Amino acid sequence: MRKILLRTFIIFTIVAAFGFFACGRSGSKPVTVTLLLLGNKPANGRAEAAIAEINKITSERIGAVLQTQYIEWTDWQSQYQLAMATGNTEIDLVITGDWLEVWRIVQRGGFYPLTPELLQTNAPKTWEAIPASHWEVCSKDGKIWFIPEDQFSQFTNHGMFWRKDWAREGGLEDIAKFEDLEKYWDIVKVNHPEAFPWDVSGMGQYSPHFFYGYIQGKLPVQMIMDVHLFHYDVNDPYTAISFLMEGDELIEAARLFDRWSKKGFWRTDMLNYTGDTGNLFIAGLSGSNAHHTNSYIEMRATMDREQPGSEIQMFYYGKENGNVNRDLIYHGAMAINGASRNVEKALRMYDLLRNDKQIYLLYNYGIEGRDYIVNSDGTFSQPPGFNPVTDGLGTNFWGGRMDEFEPVWDTWWSGRKAFLEYIGSIAQDYPLSKFVFDNSKVSAELAAINDVMTIHIPALQFGKTNNPDKAVADFRTALRQAGYERVRAELQSQLDVFKTQL
Repeated sequence: MRKILLRTFIIFTIVAAFGFFACGRSGSKPVTVTLLLLGNKPANGRAEAAIAEINKITSERIGAVLQTQYIEWTDWQSQYQLAMATGNTEIDLVITGDWLEVWRIVQRGGFYPLTPELLQTNAPKTWEAIPASHWEVCSKDGKIWFIPEDQFSQFTNHGMFWRKDWAREGGLEDIAKFEDLEKYWDIVKVNHPEAFPWDVSGMGQYSPHFFYGYIQGKLPVQMIMDVHLFHYDVNDPYTAISFLMEGDELIEAARLFDRWSKKGFWRTDMLNYTGDTGNLFIAGLSGSNAHHTNSYIEMRATMDREQPGSEIQMFYYGKENGNVNRDLIYHGAMAINGASRNVEKALRMYDLLRNDKQIYLLYNYGIEGRDYIVNSDGTFSQPPGFNPVTDGLGTNFWGGRMDEFEPVWDTWWSGRKAFLEYIGSIAQDYPLSKFVFDNSKVSAELAAINDVMTIHIPALQFGKTNNPDKAVADFRTALRQAGYERVRAELQSQLDVFKTQL
């Protein structure tokens, strides 16, 4: 009897084990890893096709498949912060960076705390490639909060793109200072009535980027990350100042923008306008487009093709006095959502997206033969009839790009390398990269200040006030009432402590 029972137990164990392993190999469903991105969701099916190819690989290698979720550019600032505050368990990987107030998200528990052991086990190639000093910059309270995009060459200092062919029609050869934009836009206004000098969309323009462009060339100041209301003098980075509250430069800029608005350099209804300035620039319907250096380099190649002879230039903000900062190593970064239920799988997926060349090219550039062609000399080109505006993937992987895998395109602007080297030669390091402002004592004031900025800044920087001097005075009064002085005192106190710890 005992032998029969033992034989039955052994057979049952073997059958159960076989069933378990068979299910694990062929019957188990891959885990879905959701990547949260910023950008308009692509609608042409090319991104989905590329991700489907990726998922054939990752489902076998790590038992996971990738899907994407987009926060579109309309109201992206508040929507992104909301997504990081809701505890949504359906989000795993998150594109992030210094421009997305990462440390505030850390303070709120929006990101999952990473450890060396967790990264070594689940993202070993990424762990090995990133220097210890870079991990340290992304760490606080003994935890690593995001993975830096530190092996991709880029500059994201902002400026205005303009057409040299159109400028020459009015005898203008260069835009050497901010006020020279007026000379260029006057020429566009006269010679190209089909185009607005700058067909800018005012939606979401509550951040004073245009004011910064004016101020950067006038004063040696730069913005303090995560506390955009405040700045520092490059000769004294440990004292909080704010041109928005101090001095006459804000008033001078507001008067200038008021005049430019009255001249019709942009639409009268631009605060409610939702057009795509970049596409309008490419189509010859906008005389300018404002963005950063890497966008300029890409736009130069596009315009050379779509608008031959345009020779677009970039008036980078701070050109007058060489006031340009380098990017922080976490300007582009990847984080894990604090509420993710798939932390290990998410890290394994990221390790492949960043370090596997086949998967990297699929995600960023699509399917060979359909989305790109590899030429005999190794350069990449786009297939006949390919239109990057309508046919591009738009997968927006700004959290792990690698120079090692980036293709050389046959359409690249020949001046690309020289321009990047030039910007690199004048750029300064950000001195407060390890300063983290703890806003817990002034969170209510900062929220009120943000509301004030949202209400006042768009009208001020696009000349939509009846009286710019009064509008600036009202703006400053509203900031004081919202708690400006208390925030400044708290920020300065923390900067003083930071300075003593250096």
